[in-house]
Amino acid sequence: MSDRRWSQKVTQSSNALDLDSGVFTWSDPKRIAASLKHSAEASTRRKASPLQSAMSMLNFYINRAGGKLPKRQERILTRAKAELRRLFGK
Repeated sequence: MSDRRWSQKVTQSSNALDLDSGVFTWSDPKRIAASLKHSAEASTRRKASPLQSAMSMLNFYINRAGGKLPKRQERILTRAKAELRRLFGK
């Protein structure tokens, strides 16, 4: 794998969370947040709280996609962040 694709590798094979396939491409922020919450709570390898782990993975994806992330999907993922906070009671 080339050095240019390291972020793709992290997203696909995170050592901390087992993500559902294509989770960041879904169009429903509630579904994305619920999936991340489930993955974070189920993980025995994470080093932070479930909320921190899930939010970290979501932020990582948004930041690494940068300008290549369609604005529509960026809005969906931003809504997923708010929904994730709501699901964790924050």
